[in-house]
Amino acid sequence: MAMAGGAPPAPLPVVGHQFCAPYVVPLTVTKKALSLSDGDFAITDANGAVVLKVKGAIFSIRSRRTILDGAGMPLLTMQEKVFSMHHRWEVFRGDSTNSGNTAQQVCDFKIKGSYFDRSCVFYLGDSNTMVAQMSRKLTVSNVLLGRDTFSVTVFPHVDYVFIASLVVILDEVHRDKRED
Repeated sequence: MAMAGGAPPAPLPVVGHQFCAPYVVPLTVTKKALSLSDGDFAITDANGAVVLKVKGAIFSIRSRRTILDGAGMPLLTMQEKVFSMHHRWEVFRGDSTNSGNTAQQVCDFKIKGSYFDRSCVFYLGDSNTMVAQMSRKLTVSNVLLGRDTFSVTVFPHVDYVFIASLVVILDEVHRDKRED
């Protein structure tokens, strides 16, 4: 497995080993246009099958989102950090909101690109090893229906649920910045 910009890493499970495929995982992340909670997404595979869903809380001060697997089981819960001036988000396993890792001493992943252009690359730590990339899918139906759709390529052995959570958080941060 060769990854762009560096040596191939060992599997990178963040949510779980079962979400680290030994091949490239193409995903489509679609934000639902008409949603009561304003935070619902569908994440589909290359065949159009829904592999993940993101549900937003209808009334949530902290913009709580839960990523569910295809069977509806909660995998991650994400919410905006309290009193965050820089739109920081917290991510927890399952439907919990208890922190386990609060050290934040070094970055595990970084994102470079322009969310305004809806294009970015995800890197491993401070290296130049790409682990995923994202770009906006512009189609006539997306523009007419007012929904955002993103093409995401997750490189081999990288946790695709984790990458999907970053795409959702990027969308939320961008939305929050537009409202500021």
